[in-house]
Amino acid sequence: MKDEHTISQAAARHVRMSPRKGRLVADLIRDRTVGEALTILRFAEKKKLSGIIEKVLRSAIANAQQKVSNIDVDNLFISKITIDGGPMMKRIRPAPMGRAYRVLKRTSHVRIFLEEKKGR
Repeated sequence: MKDEHTISQAAARHVRMSPRKGRLVADLIRDRTVGEALTILRFAEKKKLSGIIEKVLRSAIANAQQKVSNIDVDNLFISKITIDGGPMMKRIRPAPMGRAYRVLKRTSHVRIFLEEKKGR
């Protein structure tokens, strides 16, 4: 899935967060500039999830700077962010009358793609 406009990308796999909850934070920063997205993540309500996504975003920025040395970070924006489901850890919770309920501890795969905005 190589897009010719994508400057850089970063991914975090097997992150211990629910994909559904992670997508709520991802929707806040989709199609935003990098600086604006970092500010939104800093003050987001879901601290753990926003911290994980911020770490991946900073990695994508560093990848862009490494790939193109003279790039202006202020012109980068998040063209695509996906949070997909990863493997689930299965746990057992005791239930009444000797039974057991299954608890699924969900994980996620986070991917962020950055592009450069043409013409301010």
